[in-house]
Amino acid sequence: MKSVAKMMSQGVKEGVFPGAVLLVSVGDEVRYFQAFGASDIFSKIAMQKNSIFDLASLTKPFATAMAVFKLIEQKKLFLKQNLSSIIPKTSLGNKSDITIEQLLNHTSGFPAYKEYFKEVINHKKVLRREKLRELIIKEPLVGMPGENQIYSDLGFIVLAWIVEMISERRIDKFVYEQVYKLIGIDDLFYIDNFMPHSFSKDLYERIVPTEKCPWREKLLRAEVHDDNAWAVGGIEGHAGLFGDAFSAWQLSMEIMKALNGKETKALDSDLMQKLMVTTKESDFIAGFDTPSKCGSSSGKYFSGKSIGHLGFTGTSFWIDLKKSIIIIMLTNRVHPYRKNEKIKLFRPQIHNLIMEQII
Repeated sequence: MKSVAKMMSQGVKEGVFPGAVLLVSVGDEVRYFQAFGASDIFSKIAMQKNSIFDLASLTKPFATAMAVFKLIEQKKLFLKQNLSSIIPKTSLGNKSDITIEQLLNHTSGFPAYKEYFKEVINHKKVLRREKLRELIIKEPLVGMPGENQIYSDLGFIVLAWIVEMISERRIDKFVYEQVYKLIGIDDLFYIDNFMPHSFSKDLYERIVPTEKCPWREKLLRAEVHDDNAWAVGGIEGHAGLFGDAFSAWQLSMEIMKALNGKETKALDSDLMQKLMVTTKESDFIAGFDTPSKCGSSSGKYFSGKSIGHLGFTGTSFWIDLKKSIIIIMLTNRVHPYRKNEKIKLFRPQIHNLIMEQII
């Protein structure tokens, strides 16, 4: 795939991203796996294939949705279950009838995003997650539950809350024990920014910097980029997961096998196939995105039987279930500043080129 390497290198040269790792597989075979550019434009450290990225919103399908699936598998949670049956002691108002399914599909009516961190950081660290959840419950809905799609971080913060209430485990620990550990994934993890760093110097050096944050007044590294997640310690349902391309691929393979009815290590194939059903209200299926009919970031060649997701920091994965093709592209396009949005045009172009090379 010389032309793919050329385009990726050109992306670095033209400032689409400082660096990237690209992994492509067909069936069980990894066809392409390469790193490009620098992980840090200041030190000029070269990107490596095992570099670890802030996965941003890939947290939603890779962590929160996985945790929800496990609780449904264990019959401790149900898709049609509403919030009032799970959070009975809280005044939910018109949010009482929001269901797990609506939260996963972004049809709950919650707003997309709110800058809660500005208020949350004024509280003691141990109280911040509770305060964040309190603010979300008080937040007025911007749509009627079940009617329209509004891609929402807030809904996934609520899902993480539900996972933790039912499992009696923090979401990072629960998803590791129930999913990642069983598959044998080493490098998908959250970083608890309220605790002293417990990871080694070697692991720290693998973590790719993101933004030079104007209000935190430092270059962010081994610290979640998302402000709301950072304010509560780095562990949330919408953001906070870190990982390398190979680990993202391992989980994507498990998901693809489950949805194609094959034997898996951690996921219930029958349940996964029942959960991943499209609806007319949303492009999202149980926490995963699907290719838009026009202008999809996955390009024009992914079939209608495809799922994936994007992350704000410059990360993405796409899985074509029909063609058994997986493309993982991890970048730190927000390094050093988030205003760089060149990746929006680059993503579909690189996906098109890759697909032209292998189909």
